[in-house]
Amino acid sequence: MGEDISGTTFTRADHARYRAKIRRCLDTLEAMLDAGVFVEDEWRTGLEIELGLAGPDMRPFHRNAEVLERIADPLYQTELGTFTIELNVEPRRIDGQSLEQLEAALRRNLNRARDRAGDVGAELVMVGILPTLPAPPAGRSWFTASDRYVALDEAVMNSRREDITLRISGPEPLSLTMDSIIAEAACTSTQLHLQVTPRRYADYWNASQLLAGPQLVMGANSPFLFGHHLQAETRVETFLQATDTRSVELRNQGVRPRVFFGDRWITSIFDLFEENVRYFPALLPVSSDEDPAAVLAAGGTPSLAELRLHNGTVYRWNRPIYDVQDGRPHLRVENRVLPAGPSVVDTLANAAFFYGMVVELVTDERPLWSRMSFDAARDNFHAAARYGIDARLYWPGLGEVSGTELVLDTLLPMAARGLERLGVEASAAGKYLDIIEARARLRRNGATWQVAAVEAYEERGKDRRDALHLMLADYVRHMHGGDPVHTWEVPT
Repeated sequence: MGEDISGTTFTRADHARYRAKIRRCLDTLEAMLDAGVFVEDEWRTGLEIELGLAGPDMRPFHRNAEVLERIADPLYQTELGTFTIELNVEPRRIDGQSLEQLEAALRRNLNRARDRAGDVGAELVMVGILPTLPAPPAGRSWFTASDRYVALDEAVMNSRREDITLRISGPEPLSLTMDSIIAEAACTSTQLHLQVTPRRYADYWNASQLLAGPQLVMGANSPFLFGHHLQAETRVETFLQATDTRSVELRNQGVRPRVFFGDRWITSIFDLFEENVRYFPALLPVSSDEDPAAVLAAGGTPSLAELRLHNGTVYRWNRPIYDVQDGRPHLRVENRVLPAGPSVVDTLANAAFFYGMVVELVTDERPLWSRMSFDAARDNFHAAARYGIDARLYWPGLGEVSGTELVLDTLLPMAARGLERLGVEASAAGKYLDIIEARARLRRNGATWQVAAVEAYEERGKDRRDALHLMLADYVRHMHGGDPVHTWEVPT
């Protein structure tokens, strides 16, 4: 959600001022791209993991402020829901043993945070949607205390002019009306960052879009919401509907949702920011005192605060990032496709699979996206969200194939070549890609394990509520045990 803001109401003058400032930011970004002022370093990665909080009884733990106070680490931050927090992992290069070093550092960090959270009775859970989360109450009692979250909720709900009704299909369809955006807080993700150069940005973004479907086939981990068994990655549809600013009439007109896969392949990062400004009204029109054009003309690096704030309220699955570090601007692809979890080693396997594939794809002299329609990539993404490991995807030269066949025969070799290109040691690449291969061969990921465990408990006579609580207790035990999800036993 980004940095906090002050105040929750905005005037018409605020919106007019913000519109002018964001267009000035956009002009300045274009000038910066033309001038070549960006850091040219590539293949640096950062990681963000959103975590659910559960109590000893596996019910949601609604005291994230106490947990953060106890953890006392600036890398951990609040999220929208009182039962969620976020961990930000510092960036590093992708090469050598860096992925294994990242895994070890992440384990140490989470173990320490888990111990501290346990002091107040909380458990950290890396999962796409906390399975034991009940339907939310009316009002904002589940909101983290922050002007930003209140302002965002007011902006979305005022734009809609009516309550939100979640309608999600699946084995146990859900229809639920809410008076706030709180269902968005149910969605916890793993966000993979990749720093790239402006010249190659479009290729990396296009490749990331193309890979969104295969990522979810292997990584789906959100089959339950408010007690309903829905889709393999229910988080995708939940996020779309919970933050939808459109009325029914605007949806019927084809107005774009703020949770946006995109419309087309791009030729520059500028295309994405320009689309944001052209298509999406401001939700949080907070203007800074900076004149970005003047800062650039004086030899400085503008923060482009308005452009960045606006970008934070357009929820692309692959989001463009402009950032400044040590006075130098750089660009990143923020891959937001994956849910959190199931374990640390699974998270690093997902990351290695993505980084290897995307790096190899951009080396092709005839890019794969030039042989595939954008609509096909979007259809793959939604099919994978719905069916997960059972999805069928379109791929150039193959036609429609099972997602697991595509992974085993085409994408894993591609990822291996990409990791070798990055200089990742063969032992590390093999370790993580073997996990992806095992998931594909066994047809088992986080979503399938959750569903199988709940069904096993229900076959023992447990009702859905108890089955979900027992499953989550098993999940947490396995998660902290450190083994990949394809090896987790299903209760018998």
